[in-house]
This record gives sequence, C-alpha cells and structure tokens, in this order.
Amino acid sequence: MTKPSYKWVFRSRFRRHAFGWRSQPAITRIREAVSEIKKVARKDPVLGAEGAVLFLEKVAAAIQNVDGSSGAIGSSVNRAIVELSAIIGRAPADDIQREKWLNRLWQAIQDDDMPYLELLADEWGEVCATKVHASHWADEFIDTVRAVWSPDTPRGSWFKGSYACLSALFKAERYDELIELVELDSHNWWSSRFWCVKALAVQGKGAAAIEYAEATDLRYANPASVAQTCEEILLTDGLADEAYSRYALAANRKTTHLATFRAIAAKYPDRDKATILHDLVTRTRGEEGKWFAAAKSVGLFEEAIELANCTPCDPKTLTRAARDMAKKNPAFAMEAGLTALRWLLSGYGYDITSIDVSSAYLHTMAAAVNAGCAPAARARVTQLLENASSDGMFSAQIMQRMLLTEETNSLTLPADQ
Repeated sequence: MTKPSYKWVFRSRFRRHAFGWRSQPAITRIREAVSEIKKVARKDPVLGAEGAVLFLEKVAAAIQNVDGSSGAIGSSVNRAIVELSAIIGRAPADDIQREKWLNRLWQAIQDDDMPYLELLADEWGEVCATKVHASHWADEFIDTVRAVWSPDTPRGSWFKGSYACLSALFKAERYDELIELVELDSHNWWSSRFWCVKALAVQGKGAAAIEYAEATDLRYANPASVAQTCEEILLTDGLADEAYSRYALAANRKTTHLATFRAIAAKYPDRDKATILHDLVTRTRGEEGKWFAAAKSVGLFEEAIELANCTPCDPKTLTRAARDMAKKNPAFAMEAGLTALRWLLSGYGYDITSIDVSSAYLHTMAAAVNAGCAPAARARVTQLLENASSDGMFSAQIMQRMLLTEETNSLTLPADQ
C-alpha cells in the first residue's frame, strides 16, 4: 500500500494557477516533479505511482495561465504523461488501489479544459495495466463512443473518453470490437485509425495494417506519425529494405538534415552510409546544400563540397568546417571556406555580421596556407568578388578591404566562432 505520510515536494508547487504566463518556470517544475516521482518509484513503485497520479491530477490547473503558444509547455506535459503512465502501469498495486487511481485520472481528464491531459487518454490501456481493468473501462466508455460517432449524431460532438476507449480495447485484446468501433467514426482521423492499425499489426496482418494506415486522410494527420507507424510494422516483420525505401525519410525527419541522416543511419546500421546519403539527396532535390554536414560527418569530403556548391548552404556551417579541418584536411577546409565566401557574396546567410565574413575569409586563407596554395585561393576570392551579387555587397566590401590590407605571412586568425 502507499505511504500516506510521505510528503511530495512537488505538491505545494502545483497549486491552482501556481504559474504566471511564462512557460519556462513551469517546464522546470514539471521536470523536477517527474524526476522526484521516478526517484521514489525506483525504491517504492506503488508510492511512485501514487505520486504520478497526484501530479496528473494537479498539473493542468496549475499551468492554466501559462502561455502555450510556442507549444513548449504542451510538449513538456506530454513527455511527463508518457513517463508517468509507464510508472503507474508497472506498479504492483492491488485491484482496489488501481481502480482508485483510474477513477482519479478519469476525473482529472474530465476537469481539464485546455486540454493538457489529452494524451493521457491514449495511455489509458497502459495505466489500466491488466486486460481485466482495461476491459472494464472499455465497457464504461463504449456505448457513449458509439453514440457520439453514430451518423445520427450531429457532427462536432465529442467525448473525452473516445481514445481512452480505443486504448482500453487494445489492451484488452478486443481487436474486432476496436476495428468495428473506429469504422463508425466518419472523420477518418489518424488519432482513431492508429488503433486499428495497431490491432491489425499485432494480429500479424501487417500488409492490411499498412493499407489501412495509408488510407488515412492526411489533411487531418501528421504524415510523419503515419510513416513512423508503417515503418515500425515493416521493421518488426523483418522487412527492413521495404521499410527503408518506403518510409525512412518521412518517418525520421528531424529539425536538421544532419540529424535526419544520423537517425536513419542509426535505424538501418546494415546499410552503407554513403548510399543512405545519396538516397536522401535524390529524394530531396533542391536541398542538396543542406546535406553538406551529413556528408562531412562520414568523411565524404568531395561529395560534401559538391553538395554545398549545388544549392545554398549555410555559410556559418561552411566556415566552421573550414576552421575545424584547417589542419586535418586543409584542401577540404579551403574548399569549404571558398564555398562559404561564394554564398556570402551571393547574399545568403542568416543574420550575417562583419565578424562572420572576416572569419570565413581568414579561416579559408589559413587552410589555403596549410594546403600550400594561398596564391591560388586568393585569386579565386578575387574572382568571386568580381561575380558578387547586389545582395552580397555587404560581404564584398569587407572582403575587399581584407584583400587590400592582408599581409600574406601574418594572418591573424579570429577566436573560434
């Protein structure tokens, strides 16, 4: 049983309207609360689960005034829900205790108007822990879901327990009922169809699951989520080649091209990295320059320069490459630097300052000195200046001054930028 005398540190910090409009203080407190709960759960899983339930009861009301326009606070709560749901699901609680938790969590969902606890419905099967509890809660929800999704019900009707019902049916392994129920939903939304896909896949019907997923109306779905689910099904079925060719790029897109490349390379370790890069470049025509850092990271230096010259590449990224490789691979570093200068003189780059321009030039020439071809590099800079665009005049003026005042044997390198 739980220890009622335990005093949770987070409890007093999550009073109703405890936070103002700034999201960062709330995010910090959420992280601290989750850490506290996880630490307790390692020693006492039931007490940790009690803390998780308490936190989920309090968090929505506490952060009600926080500005959620950036999405940061919502993401923080969602991460907490996933982590804490696992703690609640794993806790070896008796049936009475678990039902108390589930009733409290369902009340928290009903009381949440934002709704910050929306993801908790998707985790309902997880917090139910057993097929018996999940089946009970599915029965509690299913008639209301049928009524809301009935064609006779006005469009726009909504029930907070709809996805909790699907999650519970899945946990209870009532797959036929789950699929039948989702078929009533005329919206064709991924958030409900996802559970049908999972149900088909877990029954060994991978092809049918993928077909069902791809029939989703992507106007109301995150294509990456659909691709990730399909990719996972194929990988689980041992069809890595098909998963790679059909879904690898869509399923693993990150905030940068380098991060995307690394994610795919890590997921498909048996595939040659140069081949992966070539495939990514081929599938993203017009974005070749953005794959420069990926090519450099695996030692494809010639390919990296070729890509960087094909379409615009961030001059600051190229300058860092020139700086970092000036001694290890001066020929590559010089080419990276010259490419940086080229794009600067074409007007590319975000928030470019005089320091950015001078750094690009000085690191380029330092690499050229190391490569033994400083005169040739200087001549190429002169040629680039002659072809500078009107958008690159700011950079051109700085480079021209540096060329005029430079002393070949006394280059002064800037501090690392």
